[in-house]
This record gives sequence, C-alpha cells and structure tokens, in this order.
Amino acid sequence: MYKKHLVSSLLAISLSTLAAASWASAGHGNSEKVSDADVDRTITVEAGDMWFDPEDIEASTGETIKFEITNTGSIEHEFTIGDDSAQEEHRDMMQEMSEGDGGHHMSEGGDGMASVTIEPGETKELVWTAPDSDKSLEYACNIPGHYESGMYGNVTVK
Repeated sequence: MYKKHLVSSLLAISLSTLAAASWASAGHGNSEKVSDADVDRTITVEAGDMWFDPEDIEASTGETIKFEITNTGSIEHEFTIGDDSAQEEHRDMMQEMSEGDGGHHMSEGGDGMASVTIEPGETKELVWTAPDSDKSLEYACNIPGHYESGMYGNVTVK
C-alpha cells in the first residue's frame, strides 16, 4: 500500500514539473497568459462523443490561434495539438495512467504538448501559436479508445 502511494505521489510531482515546463515553452499557452490583442484568429471546435468538428484546420506559420472547445458529448474529452510521434507518446502515457488509477485526471499540457481537458457541457480555451515552418500536425483526444474511435483531425501549417 505504501509503495502504491509513493509511486502515485512521484507521478504527480513529475507531471506537475512537466506541466510547468510546457507552459513556459513557445506555442504552449492558455488564454490567461495571452491577451486577445495577441490572438490572430479564434476557431470554435465542437468535441462530441468520438468526433471533432471541424475535422481539418489550416494555420499560417507563426499565427496565434485561440481555440474555443465545447464538449457537447456525454463523457470527458481532451484537445491536444502535436505531431504524430508526440500524439502517440501522449496516447501511451494516457493508457498507462488509466491502467494505474482507473481514470483520466490529467490537465493542460502535462507532457509538453498544447492540451486541455474538457468535461461534458464545458467550454475551454486553448491559445496556440503555429510553428515557424511548414508542418503537418494533428489535434486529438488521447483518452484511451477515443483516438482509435476517430477523435482526431489535421492541422496543416503553411
């Protein structure tokens, strides 16, 4: 029992440290740290149960976008932006977390990616700046089983 609590505590401390580092990185932020004057565009995203609308997003290099994500579904979702390998790593981490404690309890940016968790009926904002080079990225919900059910979309940066 002691060992389980120790491991859980160490995991929480590690994730907190990673979250703090991710918010200090360029391109990872939230609406509290960026003024509306710094936002180039706002995109409304709907997260239903196992889908996003829109399915594809285009961004210009260096563009700062405020995403307003509304969860119209009946279960918790997340909205995470990153490249294919970062998304895969995040999915693996989410799977390990769900196996360890039976649920998803992460919040914004826990592993260095721009991310927000949205409860059913909730709307959250995520401010993100597109990289300064052409890139193909993904936005996804990596809660176990959600990505595999089609909960992802493409972000094309030009």
